[in-house]
Parts: sequence; C-alpha cells; structure tokens
Amino acid sequence: MKLPPIVSSLDVGFFTILLVTGLSTPGQAEITSLDTGNIEDILNNAGVAMVNFYADWCRFSQMLQPIFEEASNIAREEFPDVTQVVFARVDCDQHSDIAQRYRISKYPTLKLFRNGMMMKREYRGQRSVTAIADFIRQQKVDPIKEIHSLEEVNTADRDRRNIIGYFDQKDSENYHTFEKVANILRDDCVFLAAFGDVSQTERFSGDNVIYKPMGETVPDMVYLGSLTNFDLTYAWAQDKCVPLVREITFENGEELTEEGIPFLILFHVKEDTASLEKFQHEVARQLISEKGSINFLHADCEKFRHPLLHIQKTPADCPVIAIDSFRHMYVYPEFRDIEIPGKLRQFVLDLHSGKLHREFHHGPDPTDSTPGQEEIGEVASNPPESSFQKLAPSETRYTLLRDRDEL
Repeated sequence: MKLPPIVSSLDVGFFTILLVTGLSTPGQAEITSLDTGNIEDILNNAGVAMVNFYADWCRFSQMLQPIFEEASNIAREEFPDVTQVVFARVDCDQHSDIAQRYRISKYPTLKLFRNGMMMKREYRGQRSVTAIADFIRQQKVDPIKEIHSLEEVNTADRDRRNIIGYFDQKDSENYHTFEKVANILRDDCVFLAAFGDVSQTERFSGDNVIYKPMGETVPDMVYLGSLTNFDLTYAWAQDKCVPLVREITFENGEELTEEGIPFLILFHVKEDTASLEKFQHEVARQLISEKGSINFLHADCEKFRHPLLHIQKTPADCPVIAIDSFRHMYVYPEFRDIEIPGKLRQFVLDLHSGKLHREFHHGPDPTDSTPGQEEIGEVASNPPESSFQKLAPSETRYTLLRDRDEL
C-alpha cells in the first residue's frame, strides 16, 4: 500500500467532484473514472466537466466523496444530456501520469474543463452539495449578453474589460467560436453580442469583434484574425482579458500563490492610478521577457497593511515595489527609479541570480562595493520572511504534496 506524502489536508476531499456523467436515478451517482484510455474522449465531448483528482488514503478525499456524488445527482437531474455536464474522477495513485499532466499538487483538487480544455481557475468554493451544484449552474449560464441597440454599447461598464461581437446571425461558425472563447474567459471579461440589423453598421467587412479596454479614453482594439480559427481568436482575447499586471486580493491569493513563481508587487493606494499605470508601462517595457518566471501584481496598500509592515513600510510610504520569493521579501529601493532604463529589470534578474538574497546576508557584492568596503567584513542582515506564502493552499483543507515527484 502506498503511504501518503506529507499532508496538509482538508481541501483534497472537497475537490473530488469531477465530471458529472451519468446518473440514472437520484441517490445513485455514476461518476466516471478516468484513465489514459478514455480521458481524451470523455473530456473533449463534455461541454462542462468537473474532475476530481483524489487519493484513496486522503481523508479529505474520503470526506468529499459522498458530497460529490450527491451534487452529481442534482446536476444530472437538471442537465440530463450527458454531454452537457460530466462529473468524473482520477485516482492519482493509479494514474500518476494523468496527475503529472495536470500538475496536481494537492488532494483533492477539483478541475473544471470545457470541451476538453482545462480552465485555469479550479474549484475552491465550499465543500457542500449546495455550493458545488450552484457552481455547476453558474457554469451553464450563458456568459454573453445580447444587445438590442448600439446605444447599449455606449453604456458598457468601462471599469470592466469588454469584448463585443457583431454578427450577421447567431447560428454561424463565427459566433460559435465567439461562444467558446466567452465561456473560457467569462471570469476575466464581459462579453456582449449584437446580431442582424442591430449589428449591421459595425459589420462593414463582415462579422466583427472589438475589445473595449478599461477607462473612458482608451481606444478600442479590433480583432483582425479569422473568427473561424478558435486558437487565434482565443489567444487574442486572452491577451486582452488577462492583463500582464494583475491585482492580487485575498480572494485570488491562493490561486496566484499556487502558480509557484515569485511575485513582483506594486503596493499602491487604490485611488493612485498614475503609479499603477507607470508600473504597468515599465513592466511591459522592461520585463515582458520575464513573463512566466515571475508574476506581476498590484495590491491595495490598505488591504495589505501586514505585508507592508513586514518590510517596514506603511500605506503612507506607498507606492512601494517589492518581490516576494515565497522565502523572503525584497524591497525595490525607490519607486521613482523605475523609469530608469533597465533598473526594474535588473532588480528581477538579481532575484533570479541569487544576488538579492546574498546581499541581504553578506552586504554588497565586491564588484558593487566602494573602495575599502571589502575590509569591513560581512553585514549581518536577514531579509523579511515571505508574507504571501501564507495565502497558499491551507493545510487544514488539502493534503499537500511537498514533492511533485511523488506523483
């Protein structure tokens, strides 16, 4: 019998819900067990699939199982078409290759799939029948609002990112592509659509999709690719809907922390949009090549007072830039210096090279020291410990796998 890895427990059992497939009678759930032989076919043919990645020995997985089954019964009654909603599960001990493919780091993990594509946001809600059933209902709500006059476009909420499609007809390949994209990015953008005569003036060269960014004065952007090409359309929309610099909140902190890469964070007063715009501009100018190796974030100074105090700052000191490596926090010397070409980039590179950590413990590297400084000896210093690591998945909800190689 395989022994469990180091456990951080409660959430694992909760997320055992995966893919609702067939359930013939209330009270007798039929949860599809996925393996290498059937996983592609089942997921690719499911409109919405909730997949539970679990381990038999995990007590949180065991706790979730009856909840998951009852929720699947409710879903089957409300969505009898077995291709609409699927509940499934993966035994990660028996199918470690599947667990590795989907980067499972805790049990139970509940992943949502749409037409075979895994959604970035997994289910992290309450582990109750009602909450899970409500979550599935929300996933089946049409994310696209139909507009009946172009005046409605002018009243769109400019505090949100809006993508608007203008189509000749609803039953078209172009619109079906738009629907798929909207379903995937429903949490990141507002999707609107106009059809027929209402959209005619905007279809001067055929069906048309535009992006309205946040802010009243920011110009619209037009999609110039083929609307029959899902990959191109999705890539364009994702680039617009998921900003390079994202806001971190207590609600999404666990999700961001679990991505496993350090944070470069701007702490700013919420009303200070000028500092945020300057930070966004410099990240795009200096650090676009570092995307994927570090998360670019901004945080409300008032809400995140504790991390600021941890680095001996207060909201009165904002704007402040810092790196959280999940071991330590490092403060960027002066916010006003971010416009110096390459300076913000060097701060990030010094993290990757270990220089930030080394200099906290031993003072400036000899090549950076002033004449005679090397005789002074080591400077005793300890960088503040990570604050945002505390937002990682709770050990009272999940069995955490400390070593991914265990899968």
